[in-house]
Amino acid sequence: MSLRPITLFGIVLSMVTGIALGISGYHAWLTPETRSIEAEDFRDVLLQVRDSYVDEVGEGELVRGALIGMLGELDPHSRYLDGLDFDTLQAETVGAFGGIGVEIGLVDGYFTVVTPMDDTPAASAGIAPGDRIVELNHESLRGKRLTDVVELLRGEPGSEVHLRIERNSADTESTREQEVSLTRAVIDIASVEARLLEPGYGYIRIAQFDTTTAEDFLDALRDLNEDNDTDLQGLVLDLRNNPGGVLQASVSVADAFLEDGLIVYTAGRLPSSHLKYRASGKDTLAGKPLVILINEGSASAAEIVAGALKDHKRATLLGTKSYGKGSVQSVMPLGDHRAIKLTTAYYYTPSGETINERGIEPDVLADDTSTNAAEHEIHLLTQALDILKNEQNPDGVKLQARL
Repeated sequence: MSLRPITLFGIVLSMVTGIALGISGYHAWLTPETRSIEAEDFRDVLLQVRDSYVDEVGEGELVRGALIGMLGELDPHSRYLDGLDFDTLQAETVGAFGGIGVEIGLVDGYFTVVTPMDDTPAASAGIAPGDRIVELNHESLRGKRLTDVVELLRGEPGSEVHLRIERNSADTESTREQEVSLTRAVIDIASVEARLLEPGYGYIRIAQFDTTTAEDFLDALRDLNEDNDTDLQGLVLDLRNNPGGVLQASVSVADAFLEDGLIVYTAGRLPSSHLKYRASGKDTLAGKPLVILINEGSASAAEIVAGALKDHKRATLLGTKSYGKGSVQSVMPLGDHRAIKLTTAYYYTPSGETINERGIEPDVLADDTSTNAAEHEIHLLTQALDILKNEQNPDGVKLQARL
């Protein structure tokens, strides 16, 4: 699967200029010194629709529609936010929001599930990464924008939403359709969960990266060491079906395992988008072996952690290729309950690789053929433990290469 943001310079320039139009007011923007053919067209269309459309439409409503359209055409992640969208975005960054619990993207023209979130209606219904949502409440999504679909999936907790999905069958390479009804709920996700797999070996799952993830992760690691009565000899970090989230949280988690070196860097058109994040100097696991679980639902911030620790040879990646979302979105407030979420940069792993539209390949492919989910989990964790134990040298320390 791959996301396909539009990156042509001329298109981006015209779109961002259009955003300035909506924000500052088109009359001020259309000064004689800056007037262009495109600006003239925008003004003429706006006036014609305002004055001649069959129903009366306010100028503010028209400009809002233009903003939604121009941002929606850039890529699947850039959006104009107001009202419910704005409130929902704020809620998502702290790990609580309303809906069915899926991260979706526009992939090859289809509204595709990136990942279902843990302990949500979508996960309970068996919705899986790669599922294509083709109908919503018995209406085709053909011609809809991503922002439209996101809004339709959200609603009051307790209300129902009906989906028709398409799923590729791995064994026959065919596609089958399935209908599922879900009851919306308040999605309140525990970002970090931890337990001991066996004496000396811990397991931490990060479901998504929000504003408290870094602190919660360090607390979980500390608790595991205490539960084990001594320092851990190895750790499994589970990033499967993690759709990403807050960039700084992912940097902090990667930093927890590195003594020095580059973690990730970002680059875009703006000087402010050129950032480098480096390790602060302490490996909280003291060099002990680390296995990271990834799959096709591991995206964005999850791929930052996996990519950094793979490049530094600090962790072994086990599973399947990750999603491949390597862009950074900035939220730019416009006013009361209004903002734009705009793709402003791409990020790169320490070795200079971009994962956008590519994903990250695991070091070790999951070698499981079981069809039962519980058996699959047991097999995968057993495989991870075997890797941890095989990577330990007699002193219990795994050497790490640094970039």
